[in-house]
Amino acid sequence: MKRNTVLVISILALLLTSSGTALAADKTSKYRVYQDDRILVETSDYSSAENYAKQFTSTHVEEISTRKWLWNNYPRYKMYQNGVSSSAWEFATLDQAVREASNWGHASIRDLRSDGWVWNNYPQYRLYQGDITLDSWEFTTLAQAKAEGAKWGNVHIIDLRDHQWIWDNIPESSKSELRAGPKVYQVYQGKSTQDSWSFSYLEDAVREAAAWGNSSVVRSDKNNQTILSNEKMYKVYQYSSLLNSFLSLDDAIAYAKSFDHTRISKNDSPKDIWTNYPYYQVFQNDKWISDSSILPDAVNYALSFSNASIRLLDDSYKVWDNFRMLQFWGWNGSSNNDTIRAHVNNTVGLDVVSPTYFTLADASGTLTDTSNKDTVAWLKAQNVRVYPLINNQFDAALTTKFLASPEAQKKFIQALVSKGAQLGVEGLNIDFESVAGKDRAPFTVFVKNLTAAAHAEGLKISIDLPRGSVKWNAQTAYDHEKLGETVDYIITMTYDQNWRTGPEAGSVAGLQWVEEGVQEFLSYGIPRDKLIMGIPFYVREWQIDESGQLVDNRALLMKDLPALIKSKKATQTWDDKFGQYRVEYEQDGNKRVFWLEDEATVKARLDIAKKYDLGGVAAWRLGYDSADLWKMMIQEK
Repeated sequence: MKRNTVLVISILALLLTSSGTALAADKTSKYRVYQDDRILVETSDYSSAENYAKQFTSTHVEEISTRKWLWNNYPRYKMYQNGVSSSAWEFATLDQAVREASNWGHASIRDLRSDGWVWNNYPQYRLYQGDITLDSWEFTTLAQAKAEGAKWGNVHIIDLRDHQWIWDNIPESSKSELRAGPKVYQVYQGKSTQDSWSFSYLEDAVREAAAWGNSSVVRSDKNNQTILSNEKMYKVYQYSSLLNSFLSLDDAIAYAKSFDHTRISKNDSPKDIWTNYPYYQVFQNDKWISDSSILPDAVNYALSFSNASIRLLDDSYKVWDNFRMLQFWGWNGSSNNDTIRAHVNNTVGLDVVSPTYFTLADASGTLTDTSNKDTVAWLKAQNVRVYPLINNQFDAALTTKFLASPEAQKKFIQALVSKGAQLGVEGLNIDFESVAGKDRAPFTVFVKNLTAAAHAEGLKISIDLPRGSVKWNAQTAYDHEKLGETVDYIITMTYDQNWRTGPEAGSVAGLQWVEEGVQEFLSYGIPRDKLIMGIPFYVREWQIDESGQLVDNRALLMKDLPALIKSKKATQTWDDKFGQYRVEYEQDGNKRVFWLEDEATVKARLDIAKKYDLGGVAAWRLGYDSADLWKMMIQEK
C-alpha cells in the first residue's frame, strides 16, 4: 500500500465518529453582507461574501462577531447641482463624477472622504447686453465669457466675485452718447441714496455701486427695476449660528474653511450649496453624537454605543445601525381565549405568540382545529404576531403513516394554510416531535411543500427542533441544513437537557449546554437572524431517596420558585457545571433538588442569543413567568 493512501485513510478515520458517519463541515456563518442597513446574505467564507456584495451598490461585508467592516463599495464622490443631489450622482472615481457634472450648470463635486468641494463649475462671470442677460450667459472662465461676447454687440462682462465691470465691446462713442442721456440708473445702499448716485450710463452706476456694501443699481424709468444687486447673499453658518455673509461664493468658502461644521446657503435657501460637515453622521437614538468622513471609522465609533446609527448628511438616510433587537417569542400551550389573553397581558415586548390551535388528527391528514378568530384579532391589536402551533401528537407511528401518503399531506397542507389565511395570522409553527429517523427524507419534503404553500398565501413558517448533536444528527428525522434553507425561522428547543424520564438529576438547560447547542445549529449553516433560541420558564425538581436513587420528579413554574424556596428554607449552592444555583431541601424523608431559573439565568440566556447575533428567543412557556421578569427582559432586548 502506498504511503499517501495510508495517510488518506488515516485522515478519514479521524473524521469518522463512533457511529461511522463523517462529521459535517462547519458552516457557521462568519460574514454578513449588507446593503446599507439591510442584510442580504450570510456566509461562512469571506471570498463568497465579497463576491456577492460586488453585485450590488452601497454594500459592505461585516465580520459578524465584531461587526468590523472588511470591505465596502460605497461611493467616493458625489455630485450636486445647487446643493441638490441624488443616488444617481454618486461615483467611485473623480473622473466619472466630473464627466457627469460637466453636463450641468451650478454643479459641484464632493469627495465624501474630505470636506468641501473638489470640483465645481459655478459661474464666475456673467455677460450682459445693456440691462439684459440670459441664463446661458454664465461662465466659469473669462475666456469663455469673452468668446460669447464676441458674438454680440454692445455687451459687457461682470465679475460675479465682486460685481466689477471688467470687459465690454461698447465703442467709446456709444458710451459718450449714453452718458449724455437721462439719468435713469440710481444707486442705493439699502434704502438710502444720494443725488450724486444718479447716472445716465450703466457702467458708471455699476462702478459706483461696487464701492459700497449691500448696494444695488435700479432703473428709475422702469418701476425701479433692480439691474444689479450687491447684497451679500452667501451666508456662512456654524451649526445654526450665522457667522458672516459675503457677496462672493469664493470668499464665503474661504471664510467657512476656517471653522468646522460650517455650511453656506444662498439667500437662506433650505438647501446648503457648500458644507464641510463630515458626510457620515453618528446618532444614538435620535441624538447626534459625532460624525466622520470615513464610513468604517464612523462605524467603529458607533459600535461603542447602544442604539446607534449612521445617517447620511444630505437626507438623514440610515446606512448602518446596531438597533437590531431580539425577537421575543412565546408559546401558550393552550388554545383557550382567556388563558392566551392573560399570558400576553403579563408580558412586555412580546413579538410573537404561538397558541396551540392545530393537530394532525390521523394518518389521512385530517386537521383538528381549535382556533379562535376573535383571539387572533385581539392579539394583532396588541401588536403581537401570531404563529399558531401545529403538532403531530408526538406519535411516531401516526407520523410515519402520514408522511408515506402524498394525498394525506396535500389534504393537511391545504386545510392548514387555508385556515391560517382565513385567521389572518402571520405564520405557522411546526412542532412535529418524536419523528422516526427513517422519515428524515419524507419529513423534509413535507416541510418544503408546506412552506411553499404557506409562502404562496403570505404566511411564514417556523419549526421547532430539538437541541440534538452534530455527532448523530444525520441519523435523526431532522435535516437541519435543508430545513434551515426552507423555513423562515428555526426554533431550538434548548431545554430538557435532563428530561422527565432521564437517568439522572440535572438542570433542564445548563448554560454551557445551551451555548454549545447554538454553536451546533449555526454549524449547519442556518442564518443567525433565522435562529430563535428556546428558553425554559420552568425547572424540573428531582426527588432523591437516602440511597441516592431517583424516586420521582415534577415540573415547577419559574414564578413559583421564590415562594417555594422561602417556605422550605431551601439552601442554594453554585453549580459551575450548569452555570446555575442548585437548590435543595428535605421533605418526607427525601431530598428535593432543582437548578434555579430566575431573572439572572434568563438574562444569561439572552446574553447568549445576543453574543451569537440570533434572531431572538422563544419561551416555553407563557404563564410560567412573572410580570417582573418581562420588565427585565425588555431592558435587555
